[in-house]
Amino acid sequence: MNEKQMFALLHELLRDFQHPDFFWQALGLALSIAAGWWLSRRFNQHDRAHPHADRSALQTFGADGLKRVAFPLLSLVFVLVLRKILKYGQWGHVSLLDLAVPLLLSMALVRATLYVLRRAFSPSGWLATSERFVAMSIWVCLALYITGLSEPLIEMLEQVSFHVGKQRLDLWTLLTATLTILATLLIALWAAGVIEARLLTAEHLDLNLRAVLGRVAKALLSVFAVLLSLSMVGIDITALSVFGGALAVGLGFGLQKIASNYVSGFILLLDRSIRIGNVVAVDPTTTGVVTQITTRYTVLKTLSGTEVIIPNEYLVSNIIRNQSFTDTRVRIAIPVQVAYNSDLELAIRVMEEIACQQPRVLPDPAPKALLTMFADSGINLELGFWINDPEEGTGGVRSEIHLAIWRAFRDHAIEIPFPQREVRMIANPAALPETNEKNPAP
Repeated sequence: MNEKQMFALLHELLRDFQHPDFFWQALGLALSIAAGWWLSRRFNQHDRAHPHADRSALQTFGADGLKRVAFPLLSLVFVLVLRKILKYGQWGHVSLLDLAVPLLLSMALVRATLYVLRRAFSPSGWLATSERFVAMSIWVCLALYITGLSEPLIEMLEQVSFHVGKQRLDLWTLLTATLTILATLLIALWAAGVIEARLLTAEHLDLNLRAVLGRVAKALLSVFAVLLSLSMVGIDITALSVFGGALAVGLGFGLQKIASNYVSGFILLLDRSIRIGNVVAVDPTTTGVVTQITTRYTVLKTLSGTEVIIPNEYLVSNIIRNQSFTDTRVRIAIPVQVAYNSDLELAIRVMEEIACQQPRVLPDPAPKALLTMFADSGINLELGFWINDPEEGTGGVRSEIHLAIWRAFRDHAIEIPFPQREVRMIANPAALPETNEKNPAP
């Protein structure tokens, strides 16, 4: 729509407003919008009342997207039909309906774009800001189109040009390329999300392999979307070789740690040395369950509930104790000291019976108590047993067994000694004066 068409539409709208038939035109527009709103509500209520659990991801996406744009599209259909009837009936006054058509189209476009954004990305603060920006951008473009300012603006942007290698670019080309890249990336990210969701439901594949395939699919689709969009707007892809070289240099110098973490992440996912659900000890004070493995970091949830974010490079280049790599069973040793006058056979038997009574202790291998050392204050014993759920922690089972041992030793009169020291002072009274003379006190 150019300036002449815009002024002609405004002039016709003003003329119709002064005409008595404008009331019937506005009434028809209101009825069309009301009918579209009523039908869209009936459609949404029917869909909620009869959900389809067997829908595929694509069918669910299409049905949910149709619900978002049902109101403006249905209203648009009624407006077009009404405008056609009025023109066929030689009514001649449809300027208000002509103005409603691009407005309803823009509303449908805004809703569809925002729906794709929500499905492509998880909800976050930046997404809410992006939704407002996208909606405002679409309405601004519509305003420029209706007012006829779009054509001179495009001509002005095309005049600002520059060269990248042998490729000539201008601001309008860059703007259209940016919008095209964003649109194709949204579609690619949505497709990658659908593929990742399907892979996560494939239980015959290993969890790490599913994660790797999902991330590879997202990366490949994103690169393909960028290259396709650049080709669509007429930009020679070879012109990006300069930027590719600069990116490679940046990765080699400034981003080597980030690149190393990404490569390490794929190594961890492929060699399956650490999997989601494994109990891992990074250092003597950090032990927990692996809850998430990304391409840059791994999330470790400790038994206290704290989530530790560990760079993947650290897991690849350091010694990590994986307590459930091939077997989830873990041996726990509890040291106990008894007095020298205690019945050792009874103490060992009591300790083994207490361990066997605990529900988390495995019967095979059976708990075993051993004599480890004759110490200064007593005899050291060690109770060893196995559990198969280390992700639940070991503090609870240790506490229960310690408390049960203390009660049993008290009932059987088995003494648990405490450190004792006996100091004897031996002195020769006859030698004391001579000693004092030879070594006078300071």
